[in-house]
Amino acid sequence: MIWNEKFETMSDDEMADFQLEKLKETTAWVYDRLPFYKRKLDEKGVHPDDIKDLSDLGKLPFTVKTDLRDNYPFGLCAVPMTEVVRVHASSGTTGKPITGPYTAADLDQWADCMARNFYAAGVGPEDIFQNAYGMGLFTGGLGFHQAASKIGCTIVPASSGMTERQVTLIQDFGATSIGCTPSYALTIAEKARDMGVDLRELPLRVGIFGAEPWTEEMRREIEERMGINAHEAYGLTELMGPGVSFDCEAKDGLHVNEDHIMAEVIDPITEEVLPHGTQGELIFTAIQRRAMPMIRYRTRDITTLRREKCACGRTLVKMDKIYGRSDDMLIISGVNVFPSQIEAILLEVPEVEPQYVLIIRKKGYLDALSVDVEARPEVYDLGEEKLKEIEKKIVDKIRGTVGIGVAVRLVPPKSIERSEGKAKRVFDARNM
Repeated sequence: MIWNEKFETMSDDEMADFQLEKLKETTAWVYDRLPFYKRKLDEKGVHPDDIKDLSDLGKLPFTVKTDLRDNYPFGLCAVPMTEVVRVHASSGTTGKPITGPYTAADLDQWADCMARNFYAAGVGPEDIFQNAYGMGLFTGGLGFHQAASKIGCTIVPASSGMTERQVTLIQDFGATSIGCTPSYALTIAEKARDMGVDLRELPLRVGIFGAEPWTEEMRREIEERMGINAHEAYGLTELMGPGVSFDCEAKDGLHVNEDHIMAEVIDPITEEVLPHGTQGELIFTAIQRRAMPMIRYRTRDITTLRREKCACGRTLVKMDKIYGRSDDMLIISGVNVFPSQIEAILLEVPEVEPQYVLIIRKKGYLDALSVDVEARPEVYDLGEEKLKEIEKKIVDKIRGTVGIGVAVRLVPPKSIERSEGKAKRVFDARNM
């Protein structure tokens, strides 16, 4: 299903013309209204009138997360607060939170982008949608809620947490679709199993998951345990929230809503713009937002862009699933390692649960990585000798795939803390 045929199937030339018009408008908008961007553009020697072609996007300055924190809370808001109808914010666990103000038009555009996400996943007005994202300042809960409202779903606003109740509501209300983080989907599936409920026998048929990186292996694990089709919603508080990009029934990359968000990929070291098909850091420019437009925001997410018509009929540029984050990359024994690489290996091991943590410690002058992963109950009961055998198998898999030696420990079932939102997978014990 396609929600907005005009933009989702627009020709490349038409999209380029539309983007150029909006890029010119947005550059002039921030230059006239935000001293921060006027200063940045003046320092680069660029004036809004210099934007003549889409390639001129590369002349504009980058925006980074510290810029948003330095201008907390509303230093990058381009409209009077009387025009702001809602404010969202990130968790702020690593410093001041990132705030996201919205005008009424911004919210309507966001809802349209999320409606595209729902339709691409096969969720329509006949569905009962259980929203298990946290409600509040975090963009996930209300972002999903407004999309479900726009397309006419029956909404069960469960919010996150109280996992046993989540299972009961799925049963009693006959939910056909669900939204939450992928790690929480696994927590719900585990709780259902403990309650003797087979989710695969219920009407639940599709899930839309986001807010944290997840691998294709985790997608398959969720689909198997819940008996559903698992789809992705990608976004950032800095841009709008979920709805920046989404996958479809082809599950072959994520469609970027490029009539709202222009995407580039750069070399994170040289900052050179890279051609499509080359892996690099994802850069976004919001070209329709009015409360908080964003010029060339460095996401730190590593991916590849592709320009190709999808089997679903959409022509929107595609981005591959996020490979990792440039600031989450671990350097272990001189080798660059992304947590997603370890996750993909673990989820190929049938004897373990999809619950794990990575722990970084000092080993001499180098960093060393260890992995704790839960054994399945029936495997853990086989005893220490069998556990050692499986640990060695995982060590060998990681060494053969990633090229590093790690310490692997199989831990008892349910000994790793479960997530109700974004899962914390990496723990830094170097200063402990």
